[in-house]
Amino acid sequence: MKPRYATLQAGQHKSGHIRAGPNEGILFFDNVFPLRIQKILGVPFASHDKPPNFLNYFIRPSITGIDPKQVIEEASSKKSIPITASEVFLRLKEGGAFVKFSHDGSTSTAEVEEALKQYLKDEKIKPWWSPFRRMRVNLVKGRPWVEDLFRFPTPRLKVEFIPSEPGAEAVELSQEQLYTFFRPYGKLGDILPQSFDSKVMPRYAYLDFAARPRAIMAKNCMHGYFVSEAEGGGKTGTVLRLTYEQKIKPHWIRDWLVNHPRIVIPVIAAIIAGITVAVFDPIRTFFIKAHITRVWHIQDNKIYKWIKGYATDIFRFHRRPDDEHGMEAVWDDRKGNIEQIQTWLMETADTFIIVQGPRGSGKRELVIDQALKHKKHTVIIDCKPIQEARGDSATINAAAAEVGYRPVFSWMNSISGMIDMAAQGATGVKTGFSETLDSQLAKIWNNTATALRQIALNSRHKEDRDAHIGDDEWLEAHPERRPVVVIDNFLHKSQEGGLVYDKIAEWAARLTTANIAHVIFLTNDVSFSKSLSKALPDRVFHQISLSDCTPEVAKKFVITHLDADVEDDPEPKDGSHKMIPSQARTDLAELDSCIDLLGGRLTDLEFLARRIKTGETPTKAVHEIIDQSASEILKMYILGSDGSDDSSRRWTSEQAWLLIKQLAAEETLRYHEVLISDIYKSSGESVLRALEQAELISIVSGPNGRPASIKPGKPVYQSAFRRLTEDKVLRSRLDLAIFTDLTKIENATIDKCENELLLMSKLKSQPAQMTPRIQYLLAKLAVSQAKIEQYENESKVLKKVLGEEY
Repeated sequence: MKPRYATLQAGQHKSGHIRAGPNEGILFFDNVFPLRIQKILGVPFASHDKPPNFLNYFIRPSITGIDPKQVIEEASSKKSIPITASEVFLRLKEGGAFVKFSHDGSTSTAEVEEALKQYLKDEKIKPWWSPFRRMRVNLVKGRPWVEDLFRFPTPRLKVEFIPSEPGAEAVELSQEQLYTFFRPYGKLGDILPQSFDSKVMPRYAYLDFAARPRAIMAKNCMHGYFVSEAEGGGKTGTVLRLTYEQKIKPHWIRDWLVNHPRIVIPVIAAIIAGITVAVFDPIRTFFIKAHITRVWHIQDNKIYKWIKGYATDIFRFHRRPDDEHGMEAVWDDRKGNIEQIQTWLMETADTFIIVQGPRGSGKRELVIDQALKHKKHTVIIDCKPIQEARGDSATINAAAAEVGYRPVFSWMNSISGMIDMAAQGATGVKTGFSETLDSQLAKIWNNTATALRQIALNSRHKEDRDAHIGDDEWLEAHPERRPVVVIDNFLHKSQEGGLVYDKIAEWAARLTTANIAHVIFLTNDVSFSKSLSKALPDRVFHQISLSDCTPEVAKKFVITHLDADVEDDPEPKDGSHKMIPSQARTDLAELDSCIDLLGGRLTDLEFLARRIKTGETPTKAVHEIIDQSASEILKMYILGSDGSDDSSRRWTSEQAWLLIKQLAAEETLRYHEVLISDIYKSSGESVLRALEQAELISIVSGPNGRPASIKPGKPVYQSAFRRLTEDKVLRSRLDLAIFTDLTKIENATIDKCENELLLMSKLKSQPAQMTPRIQYLLAKLAVSQAKIEQYENESKVLKKVLGEEY
């Protein structure tokens, strides 16, 4: 009988089974096709019985030399086995083939199986894709199921125990019996019987083979096997039904991760932090460098400057801003300060440059517009928006915006904080997911320091004479190549922002000591040395203190400011000479007396010039400014300072009024003389510092840096104080409040003296040593009583004024 390949995909007559008649048997050969070929291609084959056409030239059994029918023919001739292959059923997805054979009956099927096994063992027939695994064969003992379902072999088999006929009872085989039946097909990894209390029918067991080819062989050879009563299958026998079962892989890695959060969560946090540093830090450093070098600012582009200059020459529409008018006179006056700052920037001294002066004295313009006019790389950090930001996220965003730090994930701070709290509640330990404001600011400043260092080193060339020295030595030897960091509004609202200012000062100290950049602080606070000395305790600072302009410079500033508007005006068409305001106006002679009243504060002088431009006379403009300042002082420092309207004020109306009244009479007060007054006996120094911070007064340091004198916060305040004291009703009301407080103080003194005298009067015997004490208390009581009577008499006069005046 000539063997043929079956073309049916689902067994004979599409029944899913292969039937063997008398003197016939079925063999299953494995390793006929590669098992992993479908995984490699990634698509299911349309047929499970023969390979696709494009693979026929590579894995067809007749080409690879492992054709089962050829194996049987060669084995029958060499081993004298009287068998003939009649049909071959290829099983591509299982990598094997069923072979139906016929024999003459003189040899049992077991002998045929043993002879073929020995032949394959001796010949070691192997395909080209599997050089280490030979072909094997086994006799099919059951009733094989040839199905074309989309199922693929697995190392696990599910063995179901089925009754041999309807109504009969199947027997669940033990592990020993299953081992006996299936061990000949390959090594078993485990046998898992069904749980005894399971209600699932039919009963089943799992067989885990060590290798998938062994499971394929067992499934195809033992499916439908009838276990007789003699083999332990019960009276009616039990049929074994085998199917491939997808083995659920143990998730030991996942379980370990879930069960050890105290280790896993901090490790994940460290990995995330490491990825963030590796990925985002270079990006942030790049953006900071772009912000400092201004590579994306079109105003600094050479082509843009050329086009703008050319257009300006043609159309002449360019005018200087108003805040630049008249500043030349100020810069001429402060030329020494400008040159001093430029000289310090050329030195190698690793210390701070501090420009201190009251608000409106032109610190920022002096440093940025003049001293650093030709400095290429400058970064300006304004502490005011950072300090005034509300909340950690807003503070981080404000600090990042000052240096160009992006991307900023400030919103992640809140989310990571909530994750950290939840994880801490579950594990009992801090995970490190959330970051504090301190650490976030440290990241911003550290990235900025990295960018500044790279900018400084970018100007280094291999052709330089000192190219052989290290980077640190080169930075120290070339202070002129270092960028400049300007920290503006340092100690703005210093009572609220200790953390922000401390971090900035520490970072600035690292920049200077590492020779990365020059640092210039601009501050209004006279007590800056206390904060900066913590960062650089062993350095002497370079300091410039800006004061108000002299009367001559102030007058020149105002006049130049007035004349600046007509500098670019064309000449009159009638040929007459162009008149400028300082020549046309006849009231500018009043400026001398007006500036004496106004002082030399730049902001006030600019305000005066603008009012004069509107047509007001200098005298009227100054009086308007003084009246406005008096109203501001009344509202900010006196009215509502009892704590009901503004609880943040740390002084009383009486304390502020006492200084206003005394400064109206004298331009300078002795610091300690104010402290010993009765109104300032309790917490006097803290009140004076608060009033200085609020800019009502300024405290001038004397020898050894100790506070020596008190002056008005602005020069114009001197005139405003006088204007306030000229108001009889206001003066009477506030003086009356002062006398009321003083009366309370003296009454408290009298109460203490009387209580002590009463205590001594209760003694049975009074020794002579008590006489001086009694006399002291009586004298003190008399002095306090005299003061009270004096206060009451003066209060009557004030009350009379309040009752008569409006």
